[in-house]
Amino acid sequence: MICAISGEVPDEPVVSKRSGLLFERRLIERYIEDHGKCPVTKEELSMDDIVLVKTNKVVRPRPLQAASIPGLLGIFQNEWDALMLSNFALEQQLHTARQELSHALYQHDAACRVIARLKKERDESRALLALAERQIPASMAGVAPAAVVSNGKRAMEDEIGPDGKKIRPGINPVMIDELTECNTMLSAQRKKRQVPPSLASIDELERYTQISSHPLHKTNKPGILSMDIHPSKDIVATGGIDTNAVLFDRTSGQILCTLAGHSKKITTLKFVPRDELVVTGSADKTVRIWQGGEEGNYSCIHTLKDHTAEVEAVTVHATQKYFVTAAKDNTWCFYDISTGSCLSQVGEASGQEGYTSASFHPDGLILGTGTTEAVVKIWDVKTQVQCCKV
Repeated sequence: MICAISGEVPDEPVVSKRSGLLFERRLIERYIEDHGKCPVTKEELSMDDIVLVKTNKVVRPRPLQAASIPGLLGIFQNEWDALMLSNFALEQQLHTARQELSHALYQHDAACRVIARLKKERDESRALLALAERQIPASMAGVAPAAVVSNGKRAMEDEIGPDGKKIRPGINPVMIDELTECNTMLSAQRKKRQVPPSLASIDELERYTQISSHPLHKTNKPGILSMDIHPSKDIVATGGIDTNAVLFDRTSGQILCTLAGHSKKITTLKFVPRDELVVTGSADKTVRIWQGGEEGNYSCIHTLKDHTAEVEAVTVHATQKYFVTAAKDNTWCFYDISTGSCLSQVGEASGQEGYTSASFHPDGLILGTGTTEAVVKIWDVKTQVQCCKV
């Protein structure tokens, strides 16, 4: 018995009362539902005209290919070929995906480099603008600018005296009066100062434990060489071997800004909270002054190149208008923060005894410096004369 539609032996045969034709039930039901006619005679036909035929279950014959070993081998070979073709297609898709990913990564890297270059140019432009704004009022007041700046760096060539040394303007009487007045005020306050009751005791300090750890610098050049805490904000500044300084907000646990510009490790840094400044000293023999912007970003406004060896220490005066740097070239420099000009350079650059540390007395008229020979020198800031050596 062969189905009149499929031409095969039906699994569930039915017969038409009108034509006597044999059909597969599922096929004739679908055809009647769609057309309402007999697929062979085209006469009107409904499911009421269909009679189910009871027959024995038909066992389908085995395919000819599966009836012998060569046929089975042929089937296996066809399956293997299909599997290999599918595997080849997958490998091609993988290769294409890798190429697209490589191209996307290259474009991302190029975009990052372009963005970094644009940020650098933006910071240099901001530094030039800030310096110009500072110099214009000074020039109008009859004061010669401290330096001509090009590309964010000091470009003025200092005058050279008969002895071959750079001529420095020195600390003038107005500045000395300012330092003396600050000293008098701070000294009077210090004598009246009492130990605050909130100060932690030794027992409390011994119970302190670490509560968090934050990797701030590059891991390929690990190491933090300097740190300072903002006096009025919960911000920590660190200088690392990776040539960067990082400003870290302890409350949020986030990095606020990364100061990149030095070519070698940063050995020292200090906050100047009055104008939201940060001063950094580096082994590249330079000192940089960074100023904070409205968005929390810092840009370099002065690059100072008065030392001939690694800068090891920076200390800020209590007035927050001046600071001192000490270097391994056996000199220390007294700077005006607002102009970035070196007012005085003390010491012999040719000496063998370099400076490793420096700090102002809390009252501001005495400066202490430490040397590579384990010697502490005390200086009178007003005269830049050494008072004693320990």
